[in-house]
Amino acid sequence: MRLRTADADGTEAVGARLADRLHAGDVVLVSGELGAGKTTLIRGACRALGVREPVTSPTFTVGQLYAGRTGDRSLEVAHLDLYRLSEIAGEDVAILDDYLGPQRIAFVEWPDVARDQLERVVATVRIDHAGGDRREIEIT
Repeated sequence: MRLRTADADGTEAVGARLADRLHAGDVVLVSGELGAGKTTLIRGACRALGVREPVTSPTFTVGQLYAGRTGDRSLEVAHLDLYRLSEIAGEDVAILDDYLGPQRIAFVEWPDVARDQLERVVATVRIDHAGGDRREIEIT
């Protein structure tokens, strides 16, 4: 699916639409240049998943865990940013275990460094600048 958004609100709305089809245990990979809107899309998804706290890029902490809710059930949402990890060796995979699991929905920014280690990937998102605040988003 290819979409074009006109502003940050539109990018968040795409994230919310994506969230509608996610379940505990799902992993979503999100790629794009710096400033392309990866965190904005994830913020929209988190809001749709019941997260009420601020959703910011976890670049310096590797990941954030958020409390969400779907219907009458609590749900954890993980937001990872692997930009600063140049390489994940066998022992480093444990870093990801703190955020990934069957009880959480996980969004992974800059996933290429760990793509082979990530399981249960249900969607891959690519966001590109399209001039001004516009974005082109491809979801596969």
